Amino acid sequence: MNYQSAFSASHYKAAQAGQAILDAGGTASEAMVAAAAMISVQYPHMNSIGGDSFWLISQPGKTPIAIDACGAASQSIEVEAYRAKGATLPESGGESAITMAGTISGWQKALEINAGQFSLRELLQPAIDAAEQGIDVTQSLVDASEKTFERLHALDAFADLYLNQSQTLNVGENLVNPALAATLRRLGDAGLDDFYRGEIAEKIAKDLAQAGSPITLADFHAHQAKVMDPLTVDISKGQLYNFGAPTQGLASLLILAIYDQLVSKAGNELEHMHLLVEATKQAFIIRDRLITDEAYLKEPLQDLLSAKNIKECAARISLEKAQPWPHQAKVGDTVWMGATDQYGTMVSFIQSLYWEFGSGVVSPSTGVLWNIRGQSFSLDANHHNVLAPGKKPFHTLNPAYAKLHDGRRMVYGTMGGEGQPQTQACVFSRYIYQGLNLQDAIAKPRWLLGRTWGDTTNNLRLEQSLYDASAVQLSKLGHEVTCVTDNNELMGHAGAVVIDYQGRACATSDPRSDGNSLLGDFNEQH
Repeated sequence: MNYQSAFSASHYKAAQAGQAILDAGGTASEAMVAAAAMISVQYPHMNSIGGDSFWLISQPGKTPIAIDACGAASQSIEVEAYRAKGATLPESGGESAITMAGTISGWQKALEINAGQFSLRELLQPAIDAAEQGIDVTQSLVDASEKTFERLHALDAFADLYLNQSQTLNVGENLVNPALAATLRRLGDAGLDDFYRGEIAEKIAKDLAQAGSPITLADFHAHQAKVMDPLTVDISKGQLYNFGAPTQGLASLLILAIYDQLVSKAGNELEHMHLLVEATKQAFIIRDRLITDEAYLKEPLQDLLSAKNIKECAARISLEKAQPWPHQAKVGDTVWMGATDQYGTMVSFIQSLYWEFGSGVVSPSTGVLWNIRGQSFSLDANHHNVLAPGKKPFHTLNPAYAKLHDGRRMVYGTMGGEGQPQTQACVFSRYIYQGLNLQDAIAKPRWLLGRTWGDTTNNLRLEQSLYDASAVQLSKLGHEVTCVTDNNELMGHAGAVVIDYQGRACATSDPRSDGNSLLGDFNEQH
C-alpha cells in the first residue's frame, strides 16, 4: 500500500527539516530526529537537547511502542540539604538542575527501532547550520525572554547566549549558538551515545558541576532510554493510545473515555465543552493522586482505564451543573511534532525543558541549555512525588495516537503543561465527534481549566471569541470563567497528522505557534 507522508511541527523550520527527510525516502523516526534537532535550535525557550522526550511509534499492523527518554534525579542528590534551604526547590541555576537530560537517548532508540538510509550527520546537519548561522528571534521567543528575565538574567552563561547586552531579546534579531552547533556536529560524527558516555558527557558534567548542579558524570553513564508498552483504552470511535508513568497520559485517555460515555447527551458546542471540562476534573483527580515514577506506582495505571472505572467517573458528571474545582495546575513549555512516512509508520513525539528556558543553566563548552524538570518533585516526605536519588519526576508530556474504526490513524498532541490533556481532548472531540475539519479543530478558540502562569485562581479560561459566545451559559452551569485574547499561546501549540484507509494524509499545525504542516506527494494505487 502507498502512504502519503506528512509532518506537523510548532516551528516551520522543524517541519521543513522533517518533511525534507520524508520526501527523500526517510523513515518517520529519521524525520523526527532531524526536526527534533532543528526545533531545539529554533525554539530554545520551549525545548533543548538538555531536556526530555517521549515517543509513540506506530507501524502498520503492529502494536504501537513507547519510548521513555526522560531523565531521573541525580543519584548523588542530598535531599535533606534541599529541605534545609526551604520548602520548595530552587527555580533557577545549578541547584535547580537536578535531573538528567534524556531526549538524545530517545533519538538513539527511535533510530534503532525505525532505521533508514540516512547517516546521523545528514539528519543533524540542518540544525547544525541553523545554530551556526543563527535563528530569527520570533515573538514567542521574545515573550519568553521578557517573562523569564527576572528569574534568569543573573545567570552569566544564560545572559551571554539568550539576552542582548543584558536586555531582553527583540523580534527579528539573529541569535547564534556556535557551541551547540559544534556539539551537534560531534554527535553526528561520534554517535548519540557520546552525549552520555563520551566527550560531550564529560564537558557537560564539568560545566554542571561548576554551576552547582548535583548531576555527575556517573548520572550520564547510568542513563538509558526505555522501550515500553503504551497505555490504551477502547472507545466507540476506536482505540486510543498514550504514554504511561511518569507522564499524565492516563489523564488524556481518561478524559476522552469518560466523554465518550456522555457525548450522546451533548446537543451543541457548549454542552460538548462542559462535558469535556467535567471529564477533565475527574481525570485530574485520579492523576494527581497516583502518577509518579513507574517504580513507585501503587497500582497499574492500565487498570484505571477499565470500563468499570470509566463508567463510575462518568456517573459523577452532570450536564446541568459544574463541579467545584479547587485545583492547582502545572505549567510547562514543550514542543509536540507528528510525522507519517511512505511506509505507513506514524510518530507522535514531544520534547521539553519544562519551564521556559528550563533551569537557565547553559553549558558554556557545549551550548546546551539544561532542563528544570525537577520542579515536578516535592520535598514533602509523604508526597508520592517526593524527591529521591535516581527517581523520575512527574511529566506533563504525553504524545497521543489513535487507531479509528473507520481506518484512519492519527497522531496528535500539544505543548502546554496542564493544558495538554485538555487540548488533546478538545482537538480530538471536534475532529472525530463533531465533524470539524482538522485545521478548524485546532484553530478555533479553545479553553483551559486550572491555575497557571502564577495566577491564584482555578477558573476556566476561554479565548475571547469563545468567551463572548459561551461565558454566560457556562457561568449558569457553575463554571468560574474568565477570558484571554484569541490565538493565545497559553492555549498551547497543537498539531495533528492523520492518514486514512487509502493512505492519504492530512496534517495541520496551530496558528498560535510559528509552526507549519507539510505533505509529501501521494501516488494512488490503481
